[in-house]
Amino acid sequence: MPADDAVFNRAYRAFLFDMDGTVLNSIAAAERIWTTWALRHGIDVASFLPTIHGARAIDTVNRQGLPGIDAQAEAAWVTQAEIEDVEGIVEVSGAARFLQSLPARQWAIVTSAPKALALRRMAAAGVPAPAVMITAEDVSAGKPDPAGYKLAAERLGVEIGECLIFEDASVGIQAAETSGADLLVITSTHPHPMDTPHATLESYERVGVALCADGQLTLQQL
Repeated sequence: MPADDAVFNRAYRAFLFDMDGTVLNSIAAAERIWTTWALRHGIDVASFLPTIHGARAIDTVNRQGLPGIDAQAEAAWVTQAEIEDVEGIVEVSGAARFLQSLPARQWAIVTSAPKALALRRMAAAGVPAPAVMITAEDVSAGKPDPAGYKLAAERLGVEIGECLIFEDASVGIQAAETSGADLLVITSTHPHPMDTPHATLESYERVGVALCADGQLTLQQL
């Protein structure tokens, strides 16, 4: 249940979703690949893995400050390995049903994953691909920069302030907070309760959407 039900009392022009951890769970697959990469470069796995979620691969690689590496090539290796390993990727409970209930031009996915990886993971999880999807290739600055969310709103033809963002990871939450949109935090993949001022939701099993007379969307608790 949400910590703050404000998002259930407002109509929105569009819903914008992060992908990993928000509509599907790819943690096991991502951590398998990044563990291999970290060990190859002598990086402490335990402290490194919590930092990978929600960020573009190129940004994660660059943050390590490793000398003498080709960051683009390293990120490409990670992406290809992740495309090939989708074992255990599943939808966040109820996500596919919820997304399928939304009008096609009133929702988008904004992910730090490259497009090929995003499509592969969504297919593996049984999550529908949207008409509008912003991926790592579409922005010059990844999350926590809000550029991806603002671009998604633009492509849907709405103002970002008329949108509700669904997020889970720290960098994505920061992007949403600075975007000008409202925020709902999905907690399905969080091992511990979150301390957040934002509305929270564990899964999509108990939510639906109502289409208002003017075409706006209202999130409803079932």
